[in-house]
Amino acid sequence: MASIKPSAHLADVRYEIRGALTRRSRELEAAGLPIIKLNIGNPGRYGFETPHHLREAIASHLRDSEAYGHEQGQEEAREAIAAQQRRRGARGVDVERIFVGNGVSELIDLSLRALLQPGDEVLLPSPDYPLWSAATLLNNGRPRYYRCLAENGHLPDPAEIEALVTARTRALVLINPNNPTGAVYPRALLEQIVTIAAKHNLLLLSDEIYDEILYDGTVFQPLAEVAGDLPCVSFGGLSKVHRACGYRVGWLSLSGDPARSTDYRDALQLLAALRLCANVTAQWAVRPALESAATIGALTAPGGRLHEARRAVLEGVGASDFLALEAPTGALYAFPQIRADRLVDFDDNAFALRLLEEESVLVVPGSSFNVPHSRHLRLTLLPQPEQLREVFVRMERVLARMATEQQPREPATAAVA
Repeated sequence: MASIKPSAHLADVRYEIRGALTRRSRELEAAGLPIIKLNIGNPGRYGFETPHHLREAIASHLRDSEAYGHEQGQEEAREAIAAQQRRRGARGVDVERIFVGNGVSELIDLSLRALLQPGDEVLLPSPDYPLWSAATLLNNGRPRYYRCLAENGHLPDPAEIEALVTARTRALVLINPNNPTGAVYPRALLEQIVTIAAKHNLLLLSDEIYDEILYDGTVFQPLAEVAGDLPCVSFGGLSKVHRACGYRVGWLSLSGDPARSTDYRDALQLLAALRLCANVTAQWAVRPALESAATIGALTAPGGRLHEARRAVLEGVGASDFLALEAPTGALYAFPQIRADRLVDFDDNAFALRLLEEESVLVVPGSSFNVPHSRHLRLTLLPQPEQLREVFVRMERVLARMATEQQPREPATAAVA
């Protein structure tokens, strides 16, 4: 019998964060090798705990969680989200323009499905979080990438963004604070981007899931406040700031002049209704998460675990003969690159496989984030600082072996008769 053929939509979809390298790491673990995993931003797997008051909120409402909920999310949760967005300066936000989903991942898909016609274009950062590219492709859209180069602090060039706009461009995506680079966008840059979106009638989509994970006094500027009356979709959730990935609670907030996005809001509601509702049980954690004192600051401040993990990464790169890094100012990742003057020929996928096979360390190649000809790697800051220091010792060994292999050999001298 003929084999079952998968959808052609998947031909260009990639997600190496949980891809072939991860599968190989599981094989090595099954064979008894301990693997240091730096491939995923999953706090609970590294010993971080969800705040106790969020657990208690869920436990006390188990009996209230046994029926389907509202397709947009519990009203109590949506009220708390709307209030947060208004405090941040977002205009036109109310509970009817808030949608709760099974993580931000589901809502990214819904937001693009509600928007795109076949062949429509979406402006995405390169590097991007690959779900954005995948959701664009799976909803019949076409990704067009604007570069966020290390030599520019991993910030985009507004002129390059505008040069990519065509008659088919429908949306402009920002990831801020950025995954995978850790860049945080300054207000002046966001103002330029909003001007471009207004000029070309683009929907702004701002992935802000790392909004409170900041280092060294960096300030996060929500895009919705800068966008004003321009339609803007802002994404947030419990997974990262509140270390509750497994709860699968994310939300989107639709801001701006409601008259300009009524049909789009209704399309979102239709799609939300088709999946019935988001996880009801975990939504009880939303209000206490947003209305209680923040808990992430103790981890990102000097002496906190995330701050010290970041310090270990910066020191590891500083001591390396091969690595360079634009220091992350937000989020949970670093995006170092291998210096071309120290290692001329470099394939990030081949290096990642060697690092796994030879030194039992799992990282994600930069090309997995839609960066052509990448010399980058993404490392999560979630392991203990001392483990990250060990990672850089192991990386340096592999890079040194690769450099030795690339050195030209001395020609053999002819024997004298």
